[in-house]
Amino acid sequence: MPQKAAELKEHVTDEYMLWVAQYLVMKRASIEPNFHTLYASYVDQLKNPIFLQMVVGETYRNIKVLLRSDKGVANFSDRSLLKNLGHWIGMLTLAKNKPILHLDVDLKSLLYEAYHKGPQELLYVVPFVAKILESCAKSKVFKPPNPWTMAIMKVFAELHQEADLKLNLKFEIEVLCKSFQLEINEIKPGTYLKDTSRLAILEEQLSAPSHSKELVSGLVSNLVTVAAAITASSGTPQPEETTATANTFTTFTITTAVPTPLTSTTPVSVVAMPPQPQFSFNDINITSLAGLAPHISINEQLGLFQAHPQLKQYVRPNIERAVQEILVPVVERSIKIALTTCEMIIKKDFSLDPEEARMRAAAHHMVRNMAAGMTLITCRDPLRISIETNISKAFLAVLKGATQPQKELIEKAAKVLAQDNTELACAFIQKTAVEKAIPEMDKRLATEFELRKHARSEGRRYCDPVVLTYQAERMPPQIRLEVGGVTSQQMTVYEEFARNLPGFLPTVEPSQHVNFITRPPPTPQSHATDEITQIYDKIALEIENQLKRIMMFPSTPQITALHSLLEAVILARNSREIVTALALLQKAVEGLLDGLNAMHTDQELTMVFRDCHLLVLKGLQDQRAYGPQWTNKQVTRCLIECRDDFRYNIDAVDVLIKSHLVNMQQYDLHLAQSMENGLNYMGVAFAMQLVQRYCTDEKNNTSNEADFYNTIEALTRVAVHSRQAPDGLTNLIEAIRTQSDSGLFDRTPGGPTSMMHSGISQAREFDDPPGLHEKTEFLLREWVNMYHSPAAGRDSTRAFSAFVGQMHQQGILKTDDLITRFFRLCTEMCVDLCYRGLSEATHSPTLVRAKCFHTLDAFVRLIALLVKHSGDSANTVTKINLLNKVLGIVAGVLLQDHEVRQTEFQQLPYHRIFIMLFIELNAPEHVLESINFEVLTAFCNTFHILRPAKAPGFSFAWLELISHRVFIGRMLAITPQQRGWSMYAQLLMDLFKFLSPFLRNADLNKPTQLLYKGTLRVLLVLLHDFPEFLCDYHYAFCDDIPSNCIQMRNLILSAFPRNMRLPDPFTPNLKVDMLTEITQAPRILTSFAKKIQPKNFKKDLDSYLNTRSPVTFLSDLRSNLQVSNEPGMRYNIPLINALVLYVGTQAIAYIHSKGLTPSMSTIAHSAHMDIFQNLAVDLDTEGRYLFLNGIANQLRYPNSHTHYFSCTLLYLFAEANTESIQEQITRVLLERLIVNRPHPWGLLITFIELIKNPSFKFWNHEFVHCAPEIEKLFESVARSCMQPKQSQTIREQDVQEVH
Repeated sequence: MPQKAAELKEHVTDEYMLWVAQYLVMKRASIEPNFHTLYASYVDQLKNPIFLQMVVGETYRNIKVLLRSDKGVANFSDRSLLKNLGHWIGMLTLAKNKPILHLDVDLKSLLYEAYHKGPQELLYVVPFVAKILESCAKSKVFKPPNPWTMAIMKVFAELHQEADLKLNLKFEIEVLCKSFQLEINEIKPGTYLKDTSRLAILEEQLSAPSHSKELVSGLVSNLVTVAAAITASSGTPQPEETTATANTFTTFTITTAVPTPLTSTTPVSVVAMPPQPQFSFNDINITSLAGLAPHISINEQLGLFQAHPQLKQYVRPNIERAVQEILVPVVERSIKIALTTCEMIIKKDFSLDPEEARMRAAAHHMVRNMAAGMTLITCRDPLRISIETNISKAFLAVLKGATQPQKELIEKAAKVLAQDNTELACAFIQKTAVEKAIPEMDKRLATEFELRKHARSEGRRYCDPVVLTYQAERMPPQIRLEVGGVTSQQMTVYEEFARNLPGFLPTVEPSQHVNFITRPPPTPQSHATDEITQIYDKIALEIENQLKRIMMFPSTPQITALHSLLEAVILARNSREIVTALALLQKAVEGLLDGLNAMHTDQELTMVFRDCHLLVLKGLQDQRAYGPQWTNKQVTRCLIECRDDFRYNIDAVDVLIKSHLVNMQQYDLHLAQSMENGLNYMGVAFAMQLVQRYCTDEKNNTSNEADFYNTIEALTRVAVHSRQAPDGLTNLIEAIRTQSDSGLFDRTPGGPTSMMHSGISQAREFDDPPGLHEKTEFLLREWVNMYHSPAAGRDSTRAFSAFVGQMHQQGILKTDDLITRFFRLCTEMCVDLCYRGLSEATHSPTLVRAKCFHTLDAFVRLIALLVKHSGDSANTVTKINLLNKVLGIVAGVLLQDHEVRQTEFQQLPYHRIFIMLFIELNAPEHVLESINFEVLTAFCNTFHILRPAKAPGFSFAWLELISHRVFIGRMLAITPQQRGWSMYAQLLMDLFKFLSPFLRNADLNKPTQLLYKGTLRVLLVLLHDFPEFLCDYHYAFCDDIPSNCIQMRNLILSAFPRNMRLPDPFTPNLKVDMLTEITQAPRILTSFAKKIQPKNFKKDLDSYLNTRSPVTFLSDLRSNLQVSNEPGMRYNIPLINALVLYVGTQAIAYIHSKGLTPSMSTIAHSAHMDIFQNLAVDLDTEGRYLFLNGIANQLRYPNSHTHYFSCTLLYLFAEANTESIQEQITRVLLERLIVNRPHPWGLLITFIELIKNPSFKFWNHEFVHCAPEIEKLFESVARSCMQPKQSQTIREQDVQEVH
């Protein structure tokens, strides 16, 4: 510490110490509470009183900024920052017996102000004050019974008695008492908070809350005299200017003052009523920002404009810029809240009203009022500051080098202009929000309108029987809804909404009275309506163009259907009703099912037909029209309910699924049920086709096994229980299992895997019950606060107990469906929070990650605690099912997010959730150790589902997850009996399969290179720490690695058991056949014999090995291995590798059965060698290279396989009838040796034997001397493979023989 302090003094001069103080407070103390003691000691070590004052001053400055910041519900990070700074300032002052002056922060008054402003403010202030007072325990002066400290503690005791105080705040108070060794019950509570007389003289330290209307009414009701003064005053209150220093935590902070009554001489400070409106709603033109120009107010009397009149021209563009900057976020946020609120209230109030026109008009009035009001309170203060800042900057830019008096004039002018034009700018944004909210409201209530119209068309009066029963049984007569419409008294509320629009002058129009039904509903020219019309117009124009293209074709049913589709589009465009849109959608879906056929001879006509129908559906799916949720739901309904004669059109359904127009969970259930346990043959055949198309093709990323989980289970039951299963069904089920998980994962019906797949499917649902989103947001926010509270208890157990109670209260734990939706919404909220944080370029990456992890880690802890405590301690099934469900939900959200965002996808939140949850669930606790293997299985299954082939954007995080030291350790070392090996092998194979096409084609762009390097590093770790794992699974790995990836394959083949000591392959006269290990067969944990398909080929192979019949086997062998005529893709490589190893193992068994060992003589003249020799001679260059690679893949550490295949390769070289075969054998060996180490032991001894043994006459062959560089290469390899003298001698002998 002294050394570091000396370094700072030496390198940092006094002029930069202020920057150091700012850095220490903002970048360290505010976000690193665990190091506060260290930082405080460091400040003391500097022994610089001025620097200490700077640090304390900077801390106070940031505290004030945070206290005045927006106390929004999602602003989790500001609370943590404020709490951390509270602890920090306490250590710098109270802990060192120095007071906190009222001038800096008045703690008692702060609690009072927060109490009266609302619960959101208390969430900030209580932890902050408690953290400051914690330091009193270390002080000789301020520890209890110090009067100043005890006065604040009495306020805390009074607050603790509040019945509705949040539980986490009570925790904070109790923890503080514990640090003072006090009992909260022993502290006599005061009446300080209930004393409303202090409100009149309160000096505000907090920002005005977002719910300013409620606050004003609450304060004014307590201050009758002040209210009278406000009423009596005719002046318009003006904002009192306050400034906030800009820094990392800068936010907008404005306090307002009430004008003093004429009869009073003492100013009264209280929150002001809003300024009086200046414009009527119709005065403002929002077509473009130019609509602001006629109303902009410029005070000609300002001294600045009299001195510099040219500056007036800069006022308008800067006001427009301020409006443009804030317009979109404010409008989006405001109408979202207004729409949700209005929708719920209107549906409730008009649930028994049969007239949709009355309902629509009331909805319009209410949403106009709420949207305008929400926009006004959201944008006024930020807008005023933005206008003032923009104008000030513009003026300073024009008057370069302005003097101090000029700057003061500029500042004054900017403030006046901002005050004069803020109401105008607010009115512009308000009207924009209103105009956008009305059509959105119509969309939300469209179903309600249609129900009423439908009832009227059937000659009956609309009535919701559920609501009617509820109203009759539960509601008292005074507020009970009656059938037939709302009463005039109830309608008065909506009249008031219509008359008084917040921020605008009141309007009284005859049309806005009770008789809503007599007047037509307002139809403003809205943006959304225009957009829907534009979408329809664009669709119609495109279909017309396509019809012109195919005019020369003779009339067909497809062309007739296209004309009919165009008419339906025009009809929907003209009516713009949801009923016609639904009819159009149905026509498009049924048209595809009826008319799309891949077997049509005219492919161009088929493509036009398909594209036009998809164009219609995609247009309806557009967010500006009806959105994906509604469209997909209706498309799925059409698929399920359509006629049997075209229900099973595989091409049409395939097009709809690939275009993301089908709700897969709903359609999957329908498919499973439609098979009727195998009785519906058409349904079974169709399901087989669909599953084969989507679940056995790795290139298909549109859907996966999870989307067809119920269908696959139904097909599996049909295959097992049906007397006559359809042809190919058994093979299809086996192929799905092989393709999806190679049989390594548990697939018990109804077991954990089914829970995971249902979680993935449910992650795509968005049709949540009303209010669930808000409940989830509230609960998540509460949990994050509890988790980060010191009172949370060890491992958050105390906080968890309280939180479960809250979940019960909110009804989240009532059903499995609600729990599932809760987890999905929590995941989405956490992910959205990260996206917002990562999009902020203003903060450092470290701070952004810390903010993201603040919420993510709390969410992970909640999952872990719920898993640990679900069911009783002996019931592990409940815990595992819940874990699989949650992992499935997170995986489903990830896949959906990946599909939607594509290149904008962010891996960070998902990576953090998975790795932190894995670490949490592998903690050394008894309850977790009992389910450890099931936890590993669940995570492996999840990672397999999210493999790079399915989610390429998640590849880097995925590789980091499977290579994490804790994960590898658990999978390969800690889990007993090597139970985790097969699952980890599957994950590595997923990685190799993804990289394979890039590596095969040498298509390595920068991301692929990074992934490849990461893979090599993982293999190096495995080679060093778990070589037996690579030994056991070498066959499966080499099967997936392209033949040109020599280095990667060498890493795997070089592995040998740790208990084995490899003989030095360079030892002179090494007798390989005398080694003890050479007779032992290696363990291969891959069923390579099963890969020899079809069964008839396997049967003929076994027959030939035993009896050398059928005689045509060898002549047909090449055709059985060949799959196409395309160069580079001619052969079935897995089949060649399986054939080589199977024949080799059979040969070894045959030789051992005779009491012999493999050698050049014992392997010759057998059925096994006949097959190998036939392959070497009969295959073309490509096939022979693959065949020889299959042999070389078995040249590993000393074992019977290495010995046999080494002899086989040397025998084929010796017996080759052409030099091309010998050259290719040399190439296969040489290319594996010239790369960087490591080199497999078997490869070295084979090549050394080949070049050293004179009987092979290696150096006599032409290909050794075909070019000087080739000859030098062979000499170089020979020198590295043998001792120099030996190499030289053999080389000279061979050269002499050549001459």
